[in-house]
Amino acid sequence: MILIDGKKAAAELREELKKEVSELKTKFDKVPGLTVILIGDMTPSQIYVRNKEKSANEVGLKSEVIKYPDTVEEKTVLEKIEELNKDATVSGILVQLPLPPHIDSNKIIEAIVPEKDVDGFSSENVGKLSLNKSFISPCTPKGVMKMLESIKCDLRGKDCVIIGASNIVGRPMSMELLNAGATVQVCHKGTKNITEKTKSADVIIAAAGVANLVKADWVKEGAVVIDVGINRLEDGTLAGDVDFEGVKDIASAISPVPGGVGPMTIAVLLENTLIAYQAKL
Repeated sequence: MILIDGKKAAAELREELKKEVSELKTKFDKVPGLTVILIGDMTPSQIYVRNKEKSANEVGLKSEVIKYPDTVEEKTVLEKIEELNKDATVSGILVQLPLPPHIDSNKIIEAIVPEKDVDGFSSENVGKLSLNKSFISPCTPKGVMKMLESIKCDLRGKDCVIIGASNIVGRPMSMELLNAGATVQVCHKGTKNITEKTKSADVIIAAAGVANLVKADWVKEGAVVIDVGINRLEDGTLAGDVDFEGVKDIASAISPVPGGVGPMTIAVLLENTLIAYQAKL
């Protein structure tokens, strides 16, 4: 069994980005700028943003975090995004999700100009991905693809099953796999006989947000399993969507939680920021 080490792959990508940013600074005397908007004081969001800021600084990006209380008006956030859209020193804009109920997430995402939408969530960027003409792709699916590449997993002709159909992971993940030549099924809450589908899959990508959902009897011998889920259990420990201990001896390769997809998602965010910056040169 191969352990797909997201921490190691992310560190290698950050090192590559660090070199590129250093070369750009030498050549142009400026670096890409990433601005993150954080609304409210939800602990998970604060941790994510802190990790993003730390990683951005590590590779030499100019990083800024703009914080608002969860009572902020939607209009205020939209006005700030408009300001950042026009700011030439800002290469990428990210609004940390989830947002308070009174703020329309779709409206916020679509307010970011596509060329600065480093999360890759805008309808234009997702549309380009669906046409295999992506400029900036959603971070987590792109990170998963890099993890599969790291173990030399040739996806052409492979049967792939995605569990979860969110706009952030499941849907764009299906497009990434399709673009790579895989045959793709997306399972969701309405899917019947889900284990029949997973049991025949060469690659399973679990992104349902349900702790330990994928058991050993869901997986065929030799399958590659990527666990996107991250769930906090009652005892405070973290668990993925895959029962790691049960599945690891059946899968040919599996990603852990933590230390799998999470670090790669942040590293890809930095890569997307660099791509956005380079497009403006």
